[in-house]
Amino acid sequence: MGGGISRESLREHIPSLPGSYHCAMIGLDSAGKTTVLYRLKFKHYVNTAPTIGFNTEKVRLNGSTFTVWDVGGQDKLRPLWRSYTRCTDGIIFVVDSTKEERLEEAKLELQKICKSTVTGTAAGARNKNSIPVLVLANMQDLPDAMDAEKLEPLLGLRDLGSMRQWHLQPTCAVTGDGLQEGMGKLQEMINNRRKTSKMTNGFGPAAGIRSNSSTKLNTKKLQRSQSYSA
Repeated sequence: MGGGISRESLREHIPSLPGSYHCAMIGLDSAGKTTVLYRLKFKHYVNTAPTIGFNTEKVRLNGSTFTVWDVGGQDKLRPLWRSYTRCTDGIIFVVDSTKEERLEEAKLELQKICKSTVTGTAAGARNKNSIPVLVLANMQDLPDAMDAEKLEPLLGLRDLGSMRQWHLQPTCAVTGDGLQEGMGKLQEMINNRRKTSKMTNGFGPAAGIRSNSSTKLNTKKLQRSQSYSA
């Protein structure tokens, strides 16, 4: 009898097609995930209803194809997030920038999902190559929206793990501001991860590529970002 193989192990042995990406989009309910999805897909605002289950669309950006799974954020649906994020190329986590009272809840959910997507053992080399996270700070068009500098510590992004790539991007799903920039950064982080995986699989343990950054919308403030390798 043949031995079983997990979906995670199988995914590691199947090469990803260049220019093709699978992403899971999650976040608390009413954060604007579905509005983000259809803004990316149709390039204009689409009125949406709360997601019961999931939506999926193929999105073309800069010559590449993103298959994006938008999973509902209600309490009863959050246990499903793990099934969508464990074998994905990138995680898109959407937050409502105006709801400071819900940021602690968002922080805990993000930390929980990141812990469930750490690859390999805690001491293993593959732990240095965790699934990258794009955090979309949505609803920046509203006057009480918090900026990236304030959101970053409230979401505990620097506590996600020493080798977890992440990027915080202020956005407005209604107008589309910030979405192209955020997806471009996610593509860059995924490609960094793929490059590191090839180095690890072909030549033994390699140093992980870490990119931690926050961006501010050009319409409001100058950009602030930092990235480095470890």
